[in-house]
Formats: sequence, C-alpha cells, structure tokens
Amino acid sequence: MNREIAWRVFAGEYNDANKDVSGGGERSPSYVVTPLGAKINRLFVVGVLTDVENVATDEAPMWRARLQDPTGTYHVYAGQYQPEASAALAKLKPPAFVAVTGKSRLFTPDSGGTYTSIRPETVKVVDEALRDYWILDACRSLKKRLEALREAYKMDPVTKEELAALGIKPPMAEGILAAVEHYGKVDLSRYSAMLAEAVRYLLPEFQPAKPEEEGSAPAIASKAADAAQEGREQAVLGIIGELDADGKGASWDGITARAGKAGVDKDALEEVVNSLLDKGLIYEPILGRMKKI
Repeated sequence: MNREIAWRVFAGEYNDANKDVSGGGERSPSYVVTPLGAKINRLFVVGVLTDVENVATDEAPMWRARLQDPTGTYHVYAGQYQPEASAALAKLKPPAFVAVTGKSRLFTPDSGGTYTSIRPETVKVVDEALRDYWILDACRSLKKRLEALREAYKMDPVTKEELAALGIKPPMAEGILAAVEHYGKVDLSRYSAMLAEAVRYLLPEFQPAKPEEEGSAPAIASKAADAAQEGREQAVLGIIGELDADGKGASWDGITARAGKAGVDKDALEEVVNSLLDKGLIYEPILGRMKKI
C-alpha cells in the first residue's frame, strides 16, 4: 500500500471539517474531508506549541497538546500507541516552534458537535524559519484548492471528468466531489480572507519599508513614531513578563493597570498587544491572559 501524502492545511480550514470517508475495506484508510476538498489521511503542520499536558494517568499517559498557526489551533493527542510522539511531547516546554506529522481524526461525542484532532506520528522542535516556510507552503496549497473550488462551482453537476479536463489531479478531484456533496457551496470569501491573513503574517520579512530621504521631515517623524512604538512594545513585554509569576500568563486586567501607570492608554495598549501577537512575541494561552514566547 502506498503511503498517504501529508497535507499542509491551516488549522482554520481543518477545524471546519465535519465529514469523514473510508475506503470501504476493513483495513482501508479513513479520511477527513475539509470544506475546500482536502481529503486528509495524514497531515504535516508547524506552529507554536502553546500548551501540553497529561490528561490521563502517570502509568498510562495521554498527552494533549495545542499547536497554533496564523489561523487557529490544532489539537494533538498521543497515548501508548504513539510511543515516540508521546515521549517527545512529555519533554517539551511551551512555547516552542514544533512540527507534527500525524493522522487526521474526527470525533463526534454523544452531546453533539464534531471535533478534529491529530494523532501524531512524529513531533519535532523546529526553528522560526521552518515555521515561516511551512506557512508559505500551506498558503500555496490553500490557493490551489480555492481556485479549483471556484471552477467546480461553475459546473452543474460537478464531475471528476470535467475537473480532470481542468488539470485537477484525481486525489484533489475526489476530495472536491465529496466536499461539494456534503458541504454544498461554501463561502469562499472566508477562506480567501484566511489566505490573506496568513500571507500578511509573513509580509514584514518579505516587504521591507521603503527608505525615506535622510533628514526629511517625514523620515524624522517616522523614526520618532517607530521609536515610540518600539518603546511601548518593550514596556508591555516587560510588564507581561513581570506579571507572569505563576507561569500561567499575565492577566489582561493586570496588564491594563500597569500599562496605564507607564503612560500607555487602553487604545495604545490594544495596538501594542496586536503588534506583539502578529510578531509572534506573545501568545494567549487562555482567554484573558498573555504570555511571552
């Protein structure tokens, strides 16, 4: 049996999935089908590990981890049947840039709802450069699916033959057929916005600011504004670090109070925090708390 490809799919798209399909045989692989037609048995994701904990017992541990990309959070579970991944997660301390290769999972509890997760095969610590390259790779993959869906939505009905005539390969065509049958015509603008947000996440590295003429009034004003913003960011970073005494993150109320005393008002604070989040210098481990990376 050929090894399934490992898809590069953003958490925002993967977590929208609520459809799974099987090859039909007893040992046939199962797949999670996303609204854009990614038919996923295995996936490769890279992001910031924000949380890892043993949700079972010391004798039979089950490690739960959260991995964050620019669009959302993956949920990773590893137990006794994933010994290498479990051992790796047990040693990791958030935050860290981490790459996970694993199997797609879909769970529907009796209480209702559908939840995606990843059953990891490998878990490795990586650097920021690899994380950024993965984002670019996932953007390319998302763009291809968006373009294919736009063409598919022009067909009535959608057929594998017409998709093949457009140069869409069989694995993607099968996923598109399953997605259209289950989800119907989804709002592609949501995923276009997701793509734009992910690309924007990389823009500071790829689009350096144009230099102003040295000594000009705009250049001086720009440098002064940049210096002031940098000063506010460093001050807020310091506040977050000081307030994070228990390792659970600094509370938003505490940050607001300390920032106000330091001369950073609420509007400026929100701008600073958003900038620090975009730069990957802080993250939100739980709602209402901020933590340095």
